[in-house]
Amino acid sequence: MAAVLFWIFALLMLVFGAAVVINRNPVASALNLVVSFLGLAALFVLLDAYFIGVIQVLVYAGAVMVLFLFIIMLLDLRAEKIRRINWPATAGGIAVAIAFLTQVFHVIGHFKPARQIFPPLTGSKIDDVHNVGRLLFDTYNLPFQIIGVLVLVASIGVIVLSTRELR
Repeated sequence: MAAVLFWIFALLMLVFGAAVVINRNPVASALNLVVSFLGLAALFVLLDAYFIGVIQVLVYAGAVMVLFLFIIMLLDLRAEKIRRINWPATAGGIAVAIAFLTQVFHVIGHFKPARQIFPPLTGSKIDDVHNVGRLLFDTYNLPFQIIGVLVLVASIGVIVLSTRELR
């Protein structure tokens, strides 16, 4: 069942990751990135890295993407106008992608450890959340607070730069 879920979430990430690049609307691209982040968090949960999966959802899919959407809406970005497709460049890109995938499958097919099943990981008795919290607030408390102030100043700077002067 875990292998099926891995392929579902990996495919979800690939599809929505491609939609981030292909979509011309910046708000839709940001929302596609949120779904891609959720797929990545699900992959972390499948690897029994629950803390990293939850942090992925809270920090990236939550806070960072809300900040991106806030900045996109403040800057009032419009969807890109449709341009003509450059067929030689598109054909070259597809050829390079096919050559790359061919090389990857060739290497994986001839790499003996890639065909073996990994042994299950042993369960850890150490509480990761406690250790990360202690390290963050004991050892790295000042840099943590400086980053918070830096993000606040950057947000205020975006607001100031994006406001239009009234005449």
